[in-house]
Amino acid sequence: MLIQVLNGIVYGGLLYLMAVGLVLIFGLREIGNFAHGALFMVGAYVAYTFSGSYWLGAIFAFLILAAMGVVLDAGVFRPLRRQDHMITILVTFGILLVLEAGVTLVFGKDIRSVPAPALLSGTVNLGGSLFPAYRLFVIAVSFSVAIGLSLWLRYTRTGLYVRAACVDPTTTAVQGVDTDRLSLLVVGLGAALAGLAGAVAAPLVAVSPSMGAFIVIESFIVVVIGGLGSFGGAFVAAMLIGQIHNFGVIYIPWAATTFPFLLMMGVLIWRPTGFAGRRI
Repeated sequence: MLIQVLNGIVYGGLLYLMAVGLVLIFGLREIGNFAHGALFMVGAYVAYTFSGSYWLGAIFAFLILAAMGVVLDAGVFRPLRRQDHMITILVTFGILLVLEAGVTLVFGKDIRSVPAPALLSGTVNLGGSLFPAYRLFVIAVSFSVAIGLSLWLRYTRTGLYVRAACVDPTTTAVQGVDTDRLSLLVVGLGAALAGLAGAVAAPLVAVSPSMGAFIVIESFIVVVIGGLGSFGGAFVAAMLIGQIHNFGVIYIPWAATTFPFLLMMGVLIWRPTGFAGRRI
């Protein structure tokens, strides 16, 4: 049972790394970024490109996707901020298709694999059962990001600006905060976390151009269940979905994929504001 719970936390951790980026971007830009799954996929391919040195690949995935996020914000999200939400959804979906086509052109459609770093390739004995050390590393990364983001948002001036802008960007701008400049940082960080999630997930999953499609759907479910714009709610929802996904695959595999959707439906019906009920 402990091993299965840990496997659920591993998947929940990956979902959190994805979902918190969506929360950051939605908070400032109020954009449902459907290209986020493609950013996850690009991060995995960056890790594959540098598979000779996993740590270098993870660092480059974070930095390259951060730069892509800045470009997306300045070139796409900012010009579209006064447009209808449906236009934004179509544009971000188009970006997803472009990125998938670009990766397919460069790497082809074949499934790739990324080896875990030698330092984490073994197993750890937990209560008499062996558990892969790399999966413990994934848990450590997701929890470290959650703690780091929480400290940054609560105890730094920039974090205070981000929290204020996520609640009311107009009033925050009136108070003298450059929300456009802040948005570059936030969208860049959100994209970087998606890239990091892809790099971290690469040794666990098959790397392919379509790998981001499923996880981005569940990431949006996490955002809705946790509460739009809620960082703490996203973490709780990601851990819950991770357990539901893992135990569903084990015990009811034929219906496992429907459980997150059913939970989201229940939340939207009985608590539309999500678990957190607020935006920070």
